[in-house]
Amino acid sequence: MRRRTPRLNRKPWDTSGGVPARARIAVIRAEYNEEITRSLETKCLEGLAEGGVGRDQVDCFTVPGCFEIPLVAAKLAALGCYDVIITLGAVIKGDTLHFELVAQECARGVMNVALEQGVPVIFEVLATRTRQDARRRAGDNRMNKGFEAARAALAMVATMGRLEEEATCRSTSASKRR
Repeated sequence: MRRRTPRLNRKPWDTSGGVPARARIAVIRAEYNEEITRSLETKCLEGLAEGGVGRDQVDCFTVPGCFEIPLVAAKLAALGCYDVIITLGAVIKGDTLHFELVAQECARGVMNVALEQGVPVIFEVLATRTRQDARRRAGDNRMNKGFEAARAALAMVATMGRLEEEATCRSTSASKRR
């Protein structure tokens, strides 16, 4: 049996092998707190482009708020044509429990989509105490969480591709032994 040597020197977002030209990426952006979420989306698209993803490989969708993200993510995942889904939003703490409810249920919903559909869902919905904190995380720099979401998405496309190759390799090996 062939054993693979782990690539220990590789950063998790390293896509030096390139992103397949067939890779399809969906980006879902909540419109609520639009100044912040637009910045996340802009940097996310820049990060994807830097990673070698063509604009024609990315479809962008908007939803009114973060609570609606999981439903759209589920519909997109069920289509079976996206390799990864990126979710972008901002929930800022107010005087009620609404903040906790929306942030927690959005996170739970997108995790359920990923686990049930087998499609990676990158969760970059900011949950901050203040608008200033949200602006800092969505700044016009490489620390912008949208840029980080793009890197995570590229890493997951690469990882899922390697897993598919491994499954094919194992399937081929098993059929040869029969």
